[in-house]
Amino acid sequence: MGLRRLALVSGVYDLALAVPMLLMAPTLARLFGSPPPVPLINAQLNGVFTLALAAGYFWAAGDVTARRGYLWVAGVLAKGLGSSLFLFDHFAHGSPASFLLFALCDGTLALVTLLLLMRRQ
Repeated sequence: MGLRRLALVSGVYDLALAVPMLLMAPTLARLFGSPPPVPLINAQLNGVFTLALAAGYFWAAGDVTARRGYLWVAGVLAKGLGSSLFLFDHFAHGSPASFLLFALCDGTLALVTLLLLMRRQ
């Protein structure tokens, strides 16, 4: 897999998360075994953030050589920290086990992004 394909996969992944967070956050929370978000705006702002990440990935896919910096920030830093936070919250605060799916997905995308960025230097 190359950086362009990874950027597109990451963009689709984030878009698939952003839309439900923006449009049906209480339903999404229920599907993952979590209480409804209170206030709702917090979940919707997470959706806006995730939508911005998705847009950035699609932009970066247009020229991955020139936009490697975005992949470092969004693909390695944001996804890596997000994965770590999901793990921490699950074990420290008992968030639902279903949240570990996000830790796995984000962590995998962060690691693959890191490896591809390192390989191309």
